[in-house]
Amino acid sequence: MEQSFNSTKDYVASEELLASVNVAIALKKPLLIKGEPGTGKTMLAEAVANSLGKKLLIWNIKSTTKAQEGLYMYDTIQRLYDGQFGEEGVDDIAKYIKLGKLGEAFESDEQAILLIDEIDKADLEFPNDLLWELDQMEFYIHETKRTVKAKNRPIVIITSNAEKELPDAFLRRCIFHYIDFPNPELMEEIIRTHYPNVEDNLLKNAMQVFYDIRTIRDIRKKPSTSELIDWINALQVGGISADELRAKLPFLGVVVKKDEDLEAVRREIH
Repeated sequence: MEQSFNSTKDYVASEELLASVNVAIALKKPLLIKGEPGTGKTMLAEAVANSLGKKLLIWNIKSTTKAQEGLYMYDTIQRLYDGQFGEEGVDDIAKYIKLGKLGEAFESDEQAILLIDEIDKADLEFPNDLLWELDQMEFYIHETKRTVKAKNRPIVIITSNAEKELPDAFLRRCIFHYIDFPNPELMEEIIRTHYPNVEDNLLKNAMQVFYDIRTIRDIRKKPSTSELIDWINALQVGGISADELRAKLPFLGVVVKKDEDLEAVRREIH
């Protein structure tokens, strides 16, 4: 493979994830990443960009986002405003065409990383509306009668929290990887990339409590990797010892975010 993604000093990836990224790059297909919130899906795109030395473009998807917004937008209101006030060049429609993130990736002089983040937040038609553009790496601007073709095919990474099922036609075009929740060995490696000098007993006890919390049957929102990282930081800043940790469960609101879950944790963890 011409390009190869490896774990960085800030992002630890499993061998399976590394392989999925590199296969997607080699096959020139979008990489669809699913996993629990807080397992580093978004950070993956940043790590790939850093590892390969490429520009990262992020298209954050919301419930109201339309596929068209990723291609281009025609600012008719600005053109009307300029026309009313006699601005020059109002007849040049191209002045009022603004490329979206997919359009920017296509127009980039160097290969870019395009992150389409949380695609499942949009409506069900959103993924299908991008099939042509992701397949052919081009789109047509009707207002200027111009076809925008990718100068360099971007590396496309798509994340999903599995809130909605994605269409089969879209899934067929992607390389898929599910980020499993890290086991304790990988989790320790992840924590130490952020806090290499964390005290061993503090880390051991915090991780033990963290994994115990995740096994509580009644818990509604299991704490994520990112919340454990924040908790470790809070414990260090607060000068909490390993002995105090389990007895007092300090700063529990950093890692547990629902009232009923806090009650369950205090009841179950001793």
